[in-house]
Amino acid sequence: MNRLLSLLLLLAAAPGVRADSASPVIPADSTQLLLVTSADWQAASGQLQAFERIEGAWRPVRPPFAVSIGKHGSAWGSGLHPEPQAGPQKREGDGKAPAGLFALGTAFGYAPVNATALGYQAMAESDWCVDVNASPLYNRIVSTDTVGAAAVAGSSEPMRRDLHLDGDPVYAKGFVIAHNPRNLSGAGSCIFAHLWRAPGVPTAGCTAMPEADMDALLAWLDRDRRPVLVLLPESEYLRLRTAWQLPERNP
Repeated sequence: MNRLLSLLLLLAAAPGVRADSASPVIPADSTQLLLVTSADWQAASGQLQAFERIEGAWRPVRPPFAVSIGKHGSAWGSGLHPEPQAGPQKREGDGKAPAGLFALGTAFGYAPVNATALGYQAMAESDWCVDVNASPLYNRIVSTDTVGAAAVAGSSEPMRRDLHLDGDPVYAKGFVIAHNPRNLSGAGSCIFAHLWRAPGVPTAGCTAMPEADMDALLAWLDRDRRPVLVLLPESEYLRLRTAWQLPERNP
């Protein structure tokens, strides 16, 4: 047996050495991806582009468009990506959008129905997302019809902002970004994609966009395709693009 073959057999037998040991960060069955990139950790705006995976390759669905993110930029959140990551960390009330890789949850809005394949929850005046750190319902959308009004005391997130906050339209259409899926107190709550107030107006930590772009995403997204969202500042996108097998953005 020649020396090269002997070495290859030794490596194959060594514990922990496998050719397939590196698995992709993005779930293999996720075939829809929303990529949000910003200039740096402090940027309050960025661009979003949608991609679909066809025969193992990410392909753009439509051109990128402008979005607003947290008023204080972004920070590493808790999602599907490996944790912890070096850099700023998302905390409740910090005004930062969570960076990382996240599953998408149900769509929601003010209208009784929406035909999106994400699934849809029509919000009522009684629906709230709980952002109170000490609450056992932290980071969950609940109805006071079920949990009682006392259970949402102190929360700043009514899901019918139009009824509670002088006609505020931003939650008229949106969908859940599954940040902090373990609902850890203080790690950040109630992260959504929703309508923006106006171009360039930042959010408290969500990703906001024009209504036409939201409509296009809701018509395209399908929960059976396990859609995910990646949000990263430019430096992290460049650092992680190969390791995370991220798509290359279109100009």
